Amino acid sequence: MQILVANDDGILSPGIQILAEACRAVADVTVVAPDREQSAQSHALTMTRPLRPVRRPDGTWQVDGTPTDCVLLALEAPLVPARPDFVFSGINHGPNMGEDTLYSGTVSAAMEAVVCGIPGVAFSFAGRRDDLMAGYLPLVTQLVARIVRLEGMPANTLLNINLPGIPADEVKGVRVVPLGSRFFQNSVMKQQDPWGRDVFWIGGGTITWTGETDTDHAVVREGYVAVTPLHLDLTNHALLDTVRDWALALEG
Repeated sequence: MQILVANDDGILSPGIQILAEACRAVADVTVVAPDREQSAQSHALTMTRPLRPVRRPDGTWQVDGTPTDCVLLALEAPLVPARPDFVFSGINHGPNMGEDTLYSGTVSAAMEAVVCGIPGVAFSFAGRRDDLMAGYLPLVTQLVARIVRLEGMPANTLLNINLPGIPADEVKGVRVVPLGSRFFQNSVMKQQDPWGRDVFWIGGGTITWTGETDTDHAVVREGYVAVTPLHLDLTNHALLDTVRDWALALEG
């Protein structure tokens, strides 16, 4: 079995090293990741300049591009010895729940795999204590081993997995749940540069979570691993007939 591992935190992040080690328990692994932090890049592709993959002494690849660039180059350059059976992305340093999935480079790397016809899985660590992440190696290894044995993974579907930000031996179990929803406030900070001109930082702020108790953010807060299947079809099928009734067709 062949597995491609990518991320958005960069080739040197501890999270990708843990995930790659977990995947090596069940497959041959190729690691292709950005050469620097690429968080919140969503599904961006670099189309205004060439990309330069560099083979590192440990055999991994670093790319001066986005997470999506990394997966696409790995598959089409190619940088892998054979077409992967799975693409695993992460482990992200921070959660990817609710609307975070729309911005996340970690999720988008797994999504690009699905676009290319390969099952994708995104792992994130929903905590700030990165020193706890290494303790999740046995649990992540177990999850990877179960996932690669799955039969009939639906097309156009990826798995989004969030590990709770607690010590691994305190995890209560695994829950399969839908996404919740969160609202950011005060996420734009105004400052001034040395010349007195206004500049703005995007990030931080306060978060308000909404949704049912049986959603990703709720179960992670309770100490469970949250697994959420995501799919690429953004169509609101329930509203197709309603929008047709709006008679938007042009006349004449």
